[in-house]
Amino acid sequence: MADIKILETFPNPAPARDYVIEHTHHEFTSVCPITGHPDFADITVRYVADKICVELKSLKLYFHAYRNEGIFFEAVTNRICDDLGKVLNPRSLMVISEWKARGGFTSRITAEWKRKRKS
Repeated sequence: MADIKILETFPNPAPARDYVIEHTHHEFTSVCPITGHPDFADITVRYVADKICVELKSLKLYFHAYRNEGIFFEAVTNRICDDLGKVLNPRSLMVISEWKARGGFTSRITAEWKRKRKS
């Protein structure tokens, strides 16, 4: 299971501006929890940073930690979204997973993270 402690950050170089950061990882692999077959996806992380940004090597290592994990498409997409939301606390965050065809199906899962409102 991927651990959020893998994820490293650095200060947002332009915190006064809303700008979109988009990273796509084309080599994401996990395992189908039913068949044990590998699943392959492109994972796109799209966010507007607040105070910090994610460092790419650590994001790659975080993604690679799923390589042998049995997990459904929906679960992994939502877990990545939740983990990045916890670490970054961004102004906005969307994670899109596009799964390669197997058995005639392709799948796209989109998860959006919402900031908790301050009381």
